Amino acid sequence: MGQKFNELSDKHIQFIAEQKIFFVGTACTDSRVNVSPKGMDSLRVISSTRVAWLNVTGSGNETSAHVQQDPRMTIMLCAFDGPPLILRLYGTAKVYHQGDPEWSELFPLFQPLPGARQIFDVTLDLVQSSCGMAVPYLSYDGDREQLSDWATKKGDDGIKQYWEDKNQLSIDGAPTHIVAKSR
Repeated sequence: MGQKFNELSDKHIQFIAEQKIFFVGTACTDSRVNVSPKGMDSLRVISSTRVAWLNVTGSGNETSAHVQQDPRMTIMLCAFDGPPLILRLYGTAKVYHQGDPEWSELFPLFQPLPGARQIFDVTLDLVQSSCGMAVPYLSYDGDREQLSDWATKKGDDGIKQYWEDKNQLSIDGAPTHIVAKSR
């Protein structure tokens, strides 16, 4: 059943590479807990104790606001086909915006995605696996293209305006610093 590890094994890394979706959980002391699904081939294993993921523009920006106040992050992946498995990655995250020097180091790890707004760099302190026997089988039919199409149509200036209009504060009013740090 459940096991704890200090780092990712080769099996864990292979499992992560095969997944089409992962979930990110964050919160700060006085915020709502936020859980976000992520896809678009946006997660990379950098080492056995470090992962990074590319965040694209969306309706909210909770994860960024939370991490800047409390860097705890949990990433969960689960098998929807093949042998059952749930893998949770617990760690401390840093958020990098396009104006941060770390952006140019990490961004080449990813395929460019329209509307890319932040990279989260997570140092892992615990890896946990559990059985996943209650997770249903689901088939992967392909990626949705609507978000990429929307971001491409908006263009860089339109995306930056969207960040200014819609992505500067979390739903609880915490700042994301997206406008100031993306210049």
